[in-house]
Amino acid sequence: MLGLVKKIFGDSNEREVKRLWKTVDAINQLESSMEVLTDDELRNKTTEFRERLNKDETLDDLLPEAFAVVREASKRVLGKRHYDVQLVGGMVLHEGRIAEMRTGEGKTLVGTLPVYLNALAGKGVHVVTVNEYLAQRDSAEMGRIYEFLGMTVGVNLNNLLHHEKQAAYACDVTYGTNNEFGFDYLRDNMVMYKEQMVQRPLYYAVIDEVDSILVDEARTPLIISGQAAKSTDMYYRADRFVSRLKPEEDYTVDIKMRTTTLTEAGVAKAEQTFNIDNLFDHTNVTLNHHITQALKAHVIMKRDVDYVVEGGEVVIVDEFTGRLMTGRRYSEGLHQAIEAKEQLQVQNESMTLATITFQNYFRMYRKLSGMTGTAKTEEEEFKKIYGLEVIVVPTNRPMIREDLPDVVYKNVNSKFRAVVDEIVKRHQNKQPVLVGTVSIENSERLSDLLKRKGIPHKVLNAKYHAEEAEIVSRAGQAGAVTIATNMAGRGTDIVLGEGVAEVGGLHIVGTERHESRRIDNQLRGRAGRQGDPGSSQFYLSMEDDLMRRFGAENIMGMMDRLGFEEDQPIESKLITRAVESAQKRVEGNNFDVRKVVLQYDDVMNQQREIIYKQRREVLESDNIRDITLGMIFPVIERIVEAHCPKDLVPEEWDLPAIIDYANGTFLHEGQLTAEDLWGKEPEEMTQYIKDLVQRLYEEREQAMGEEIMREFEKVVVLRAVDSKWMDHIDAMDQLRQGIHLRAYGGTDPLREYQFEGFEMFKEMIERIQEEVATYIMKAHVETNLQRQPVVEAQPVAADGGPAPKKPVVNEERTGRNDLCPCGSGKKYKQCHGAS
Repeated sequence: MLGLVKKIFGDSNEREVKRLWKTVDAINQLESSMEVLTDDELRNKTTEFRERLNKDETLDDLLPEAFAVVREASKRVLGKRHYDVQLVGGMVLHEGRIAEMRTGEGKTLVGTLPVYLNALAGKGVHVVTVNEYLAQRDSAEMGRIYEFLGMTVGVNLNNLLHHEKQAAYACDVTYGTNNEFGFDYLRDNMVMYKEQMVQRPLYYAVIDEVDSILVDEARTPLIISGQAAKSTDMYYRADRFVSRLKPEEDYTVDIKMRTTTLTEAGVAKAEQTFNIDNLFDHTNVTLNHHITQALKAHVIMKRDVDYVVEGGEVVIVDEFTGRLMTGRRYSEGLHQAIEAKEQLQVQNESMTLATITFQNYFRMYRKLSGMTGTAKTEEEEFKKIYGLEVIVVPTNRPMIREDLPDVVYKNVNSKFRAVVDEIVKRHQNKQPVLVGTVSIENSERLSDLLKRKGIPHKVLNAKYHAEEAEIVSRAGQAGAVTIATNMAGRGTDIVLGEGVAEVGGLHIVGTERHESRRIDNQLRGRAGRQGDPGSSQFYLSMEDDLMRRFGAENIMGMMDRLGFEEDQPIESKLITRAVESAQKRVEGNNFDVRKVVLQYDDVMNQQREIIYKQRREVLESDNIRDITLGMIFPVIERIVEAHCPKDLVPEEWDLPAIIDYANGTFLHEGQLTAEDLWGKEPEEMTQYIKDLVQRLYEEREQAMGEEIMREFEKVVVLRAVDSKWMDHIDAMDQLRQGIHLRAYGGTDPLREYQFEGFEMFKEMIERIQEEVATYIMKAHVETNLQRQPVVEAQPVAADGGPAPKKPVVNEERTGRNDLCPCGSGKKYKQCHGAS
């Protein structure tokens, strides 16, 4: 059916390539006029293009000339001329799409075309690679073209000093890894001064090996963790202090708002107990927070109503259903305060300061593109998640590699014996062989077998990128035998040695099918570059993971019935098709899981964007007076609204609660009285308190001086936002971990997460506003104010130990017995982890 449709309407990929080919002709016509230019004249084209951009020409208008200029520069600097198909690939990338180009077609050189063109806009182009070796190699080699044409090139490495990173990002073209770009984005949204930021707004990225970064690593959130966890001693000290306080005399309680406020007497007792001058000094924020949470734990939170104590742990009770919410914890240290109250061991607070998935980071670029040898099999995912189309770019020369049918053996031992025999046979014929394994363990097993046969070989397992690339590049020499995990040496071309083409070119041996066809295709794609001869074949056994998961019993039964011996293989296109069908199902399942992960992260991402946007406004504004008052006034509105509900008559309004809260939070003791509010409508009360607050605010501003007040506001707002956001990340993580249990109750976990996450975010915003209101109006201010981060970012290694340079990358993996992330309520192995 699909073939019939293609016959009638033509293949869409073919149509796109034909459309782009017209521009290739235009670029080729310019080649002779570029060849006669001097080096300086060619370099001056960059200035000319930028001037034309400023005069309302577009990048599309400049494309033919700009591509012709890059091609000419490459000929002069590198001695390499872009093929016509490389020009097509460059246009695909410029249009914000993915170019699938076979291994050996020169993807790195293709990238120079759209990178140069888009860098003319002066907004910074990022070239993203899978490791730092490739970033350094490509920036050094391709950077020569950009520098020849008068552009600047930077490399963003993880060990750079702050000013070096700023310089790298200020360049026209910046090379780096996906990890480092992502971490820099997170760190930029934790800085205390705008001058400390390193990245510019995200403009255009070209991702090399785009499938590896946007698909394989899509479930890997980047996480920046904090310093060592806070001391638990302060929770016990605050608990002992509040247990001695007297209601009404030392604190007031607002049941409706579920808040407690220290009176002036209570504040005085705190200052005496903890031997400090002013509880509201910005240096005592942490102590004040501990006292507030301890007071709330004692006065507001009731045992066997809000929580229960089971097995030495505090377990939250759902206020609506009465169910125990195992695994959930109250945020902002309230859970720890309750643990101290109940004389339990206080658990350390989590210290995740910032987190983002690669999916959500890369979707922030104004334009995104990528290139790889294998993307078509994941086209649906690229389209749905990133809005990226995949265009298959034709090869420069016809591809003549021979892909032989899979060979299937009864067990792993017979399979490996057959692989070794095949390697020995081809090695004796001086044909180079590259063997792909799915694990380091298998590569070492194969290496041992080859040693016994006396076959010299190299083993690679994706640990040392620079040495790896060098070894892979020599894998095409006569008689070479190279064993590599499937991903090792990615991005490095294998050039055939002398006489190798005559013996059949590079032969690829796959020792197991990967669950993704794309990874198998990458391995195959090592052979047959640029029209070279080559061959590939996969050796499978009935004991391989993929075969066991998909119908190995049927084939085993058939082999037994037909009397197959252990070392006798089945070689059939039918088996190959069955395996590929199984792979398609696994890919579909994996896509579903990644999609679910993204749906959950999208909830957090919307919140992250709001917080980071507002935080940047604070950093970049010289005067945040309006922002500050805009945070204080909603607190007043909420307190009046809570105690003067429309369904009660004025005589039933709780005016004393409003007075206690306002005097304790914004005003001086006794500044607001019952007479002030009596006889007023709620709107009038709100306005009256706002006027009082604004007057007091202006008095404080005058007493402090405008410059100090402006800086003081930034100190308070940034601290409130950062501390509450950090606690919110933790709370959302706790919610995320337990939400799948809701599926047993017949509800959709994702919808529950969206709803509860929104409510939690709203509460966080309210708490930020309350903290800002209290400190702006009450805090004692020093003249030597300095913005301090809430917690120092602490790089953590994947094994939990300290790592000198990099923040941790936590990979989110679903265990076979864990609940499936899709929310079905089933175990992963019975749902998306099954067939």
